[in-house]
Amino acid sequence: MKNDPRLDWISEYVQGRADAEVTARLEQALREDPEFRALFLDYLSVDGALSAHAAYRPLPEADSSLGRAAHRQPSRPLPTPVWKGLAWAASIAVAGVIAWSAARERSPFARVHGSAGTDLNAGMPVRSERYCFEKGSVEFVTSKGARVVVEAPAEVRFESAECLRVFRGKVAADVPEGARGFTVLTPAGGAVDLGTRFGVDVPESGSPEVHVFEGEVIAQAKSATQKRSLRTGEATVFKSGVSESREIRSASFIQHDEVPELAAGLAAGQRAKSEAKLRSLRADPALVAALDFEEGEAFAGVYRMAQGRWPGSKAPEFVNQGDHLKVSAGEGREFTQLTLAAWVRIDRLGEPFQSLYHTDGWGPSSPGQVHWMITKATTMRLALYGNTQAPSSIDSVSPVLPERGRWVHLATVYDSSVGRMRFYLNGRFDNETRSAVSWPAKLGQAQIGNWNRHDRKLSGRVDELILLGRAMSDAEVWELFEAGNPYR
Repeated sequence: MKNDPRLDWISEYVQGRADAEVTARLEQALREDPEFRALFLDYLSVDGALSAHAAYRPLPEADSSLGRAAHRQPSRPLPTPVWKGLAWAASIAVAGVIAWSAARERSPFARVHGSAGTDLNAGMPVRSERYCFEKGSVEFVTSKGARVVVEAPAEVRFESAECLRVFRGKVAADVPEGARGFTVLTPAGGAVDLGTRFGVDVPESGSPEVHVFEGEVIAQAKSATQKRSLRTGEATVFKSGVSESREIRSASFIQHDEVPELAAGLAAGQRAKSEAKLRSLRADPALVAALDFEEGEAFAGVYRMAQGRWPGSKAPEFVNQGDHLKVSAGEGREFTQLTLAAWVRIDRLGEPFQSLYHTDGWGPSSPGQVHWMITKATTMRLALYGNTQAPSSIDSVSPVLPERGRWVHLATVYDSSVGRMRFYLNGRFDNETRSAVSWPAKLGQAQIGNWNRHDRKLSGRVDELILLGRAMSDAEVWELFEAGNPYR
């Protein structure tokens, strides 16, 4: 039906512009073609969901008791001829609404399918309760089959099996054909699925965003009159009543296949192992910095704090061009050997470079300044000012970023005494490069994320950044990864 002119009739009707002739044609088509009737109802569902959201006013906190049904209003009355043409269905619809209202109190909208670090147990029925949790991730499966993952800190409520309201938090939805039309509402706009995988981010401060990983979504800002179609790889942010384009951030969202691996890692005691390994590193005389971002120093910069690898932990999140975090380590000292390691959850963005750790003062007056980054080919690079390297192979070999975003461990080991750099991905050796001229690494004031506004930015999260003033062995890098791995 892609080029079917009848689709224009639906569009005119939905926008309230259908004249008598178009209405008559629409009525006849609805009578004669069952497939077209189904398509028409799908469009009404999308329009109704967004219009209901536009009309929504949050209930006072005292009135938002658990179990309260969502109030919805139709987007507009049916034109009289169409209403008459469908009058035969009215009595059935009324009876259906009554039956649905009764069944609504008995049948859950969704069930908890699994969780990592929350108090919600698999199989738990979900109706119109308002869920607020500060740590972990939980996967819901609606009665229609949509899989919805919510990551803390979050506050959500199912309005029905077809609609989730997000007050804050990150939500990733995987919607099969049978659940087509699943809707996510935010304080500033709504998103209606048309058969897709998508994410919605409602930060505690800032504007809600919609990201389409695959398929199509209809998005609309709360006070806007125009709806917007988003397709694979597109994203929008709701600002000041309008929907603005932005780069997609797929790594910001935990997907449904990730939740059981995170739960298994917690059950296997991985968090305790990671914390024990971090304690041992803090006791290492060669340690320059171990940044886990949990407590203590508040770092200057522009960034958000999000959940780290563990439920309730913290990690800086870099969202927009210019986001960065300032750190100071090494106090201007030089290191013949240096190991850099970090857990990252980063998008396939940032041409030509994503800045993991960039010291200030890059230039001929200060050779040995360190720039650790991910290239547009999603390989690692460690650059020191003044070093000369063979142009044929200066980076890691394997792509270091997964397609849909997951936590990955990156490490680089540098030894200026022999002009050698070694790269590791998830604990495994990847590549070695050599420099004809190798300056000692010089540390001091540095930034994570944006280093300049032209070609150095970061999109994602960084957790547990380690700077060690010696060269870790292959076995030590593997042990660091194995102890800190959140998955099993």
